[in-house]
Amino acid sequence: MELRQLEYFVTVAEECHFTRAAKRLRVAQSGLSASIRSLERELGTPLFLRSTRQVQLTPAGQALLVEARRALSATNAAKDAVAAVRGLLRGSLAIGSLQCLHAVHLPAVLARFLTAHPGLEIRLRQGGSGELIEQVRAGRLDLAFVSRPPRYPDDVTVAPFASEPLVLACAPEHPLAAREQVKLVELQEERFVDFPPDWGTRDLVDDVLATAGVERRVALEVTDVHSLLDLVTFGLGVALVPQSFAAKTDRVRFIGLAGIVSAWEIITVTADPTSAAAVALLREVHETKSGRRPTASTD
Repeated sequence: MELRQLEYFVTVAEECHFTRAAKRLRVAQSGLSASIRSLERELGTPLFLRSTRQVQLTPAGQALLVEARRALSATNAAKDAVAAVRGLLRGSLAIGSLQCLHAVHLPAVLARFLTAHPGLEIRLRQGGSGELIEQVRAGRLDLAFVSRPPRYPDDVTVAPFASEPLVLACAPEHPLAAREQVKLVELQEERFVDFPPDWGTRDLVDDVLATAGVERRVALEVTDVHSLLDLVTFGLGVALVPQSFAAKTDRVRFIGLAGIVSAWEIITVTADPTSAAAVALLREVHETKSGRRPTASTD
């Protein structure tokens, strides 16, 4: 089994089409097809179900896809490690992030990082924590900044990054708006705005309220912070959010929570082995966070 065969296999699996895969790889379709047939003979099983319009993975192909991505990721990490010894960073770095990473201003960090390493191609994807962790586990992302989930796979590396308290966000006209602190049990009858399930803050808030014995209604689900705060502004619901959201608007009242409440934690998730580029970016991010590098406003 050759690395080139695995690369061809992964590309066909992603494109679900031999012609498109050949164009993406810039190889002849006949050579691509021959390579896949050779791989299937070596493994003793079909990897694709072929039709005139598209191809689909067989169960064996689905199993191979996960391991093939890991193998290619490990190979790239080995190449990057050698390049790092030579003082170079090249290739690609795929990053996942929550929408709001208050501890550092990620765009400013990435701009500075690319200036220092012009030979590196960076890809960035935003999404929910569960989705991004799975992308790292599958080898499609090298690094992700996510909310700490209740559980995560054993085959990724997790490290703490930042934490901050949760606060109540409500409209200025809300009956609780004049308070300095609110008990969680006082939110029993409230209508909530929140992110979808599998998003880190949603999972945390679900757990915090369930622990306090509060059954809540999530009437409105959104996938971006500004929409959430707009809905709260107009009194369509309340939300429990990280304290840093208060920097994003002056049209919402943010109130502390009484008692001991779990904090919102951000972690970094990396593949194993971690690529040299991911290690270098994490170093840059931590130096920025500690004040040893300039940062930018996140307002």
